[in-house]
Amino acid sequence: YPWGYDGDNGPDHWHKNYPIAKGRHQSPIEINNKEVHYDPSLLPWFASYDPGAAKTILNNGKTCRVVFDDSFDRSVLRGGPLPGVFRLRQLHFHWGSSDDHGSEHVVNGVRYAGELHLLHWNPKYSNYLDAVRRTDGIAVLAIFLQVGKTPKPEMKRILEEINAIKTKGKEAPFPNFDPSILFPKSHDYWTYHGSFTTPPCEECITWIILREPIIVSSDQMAKLRSLSKNAENEPDLPLVDNWRPTQPRYFRMVSASF
Repeated sequence: YPWGYDGDNGPDHWHKNYPIAKGRHQSPIEINNKEVHYDPSLLPWFASYDPGAAKTILNNGKTCRVVFDDSFDRSVLRGGPLPGVFRLRQLHFHWGSSDDHGSEHVVNGVRYAGELHLLHWNPKYSNYLDAVRRTDGIAVLAIFLQVGKTPKPEMKRILEEINAIKTKGKEAPFPNFDPSILFPKSHDYWTYHGSFTTPPCEECITWIILREPIIVSSDQMAKLRSLSKNAENEPDLPLVDNWRPTQPRYFRMVSASF
């Protein structure tokens, strides 16, 4: 089923073809300090990423994605709330049509300009597709993008490739990239159990959401918006507002490491 972010195929319609989108462990959510529980037993998290695992960057019509080799424990995330080592598979972005919105998670009423997701899977399962079916199958490290005066130079490497993947279906080699250069200084995080924010919206994700955003420039955000959600031979439609609105938290606990 072709899903998207428009009025006729957007998040309000996803549940018709993907019923789990109406489930009780859906993401994103609003994180509200008043409802967050400090958990002193939460450990620090660690990422050890092999720059040689980076393969390609692509525009799939929904986002800009960087794909990594996940055939063995080459680039991994561990610690924090995770039960073991998780392998990095891809990273991608969500952004808005202007700088005042674009993130998926909301913190105390604040929606950031964008959100970076680093997606990892649990190799105790035989493969990624098997992991997606398990409640502890996937871990996503989420980093907010905040527009400010001193942008993080490390974002340049990804944005330099945007011209090569302007239209849907375009892919370019993206060798030798260590995504940990994108991390903010602080490793403080919130964590909760949720879902993919895109169909089928499987409820298999341990979210690790970093408290400190990284700073990007208005120009850098404009670069993301210059992507097209259509293919080369179709009318140019800007790829913007590829974020899902917040979902009910229901009974879930959001824990903080700080």
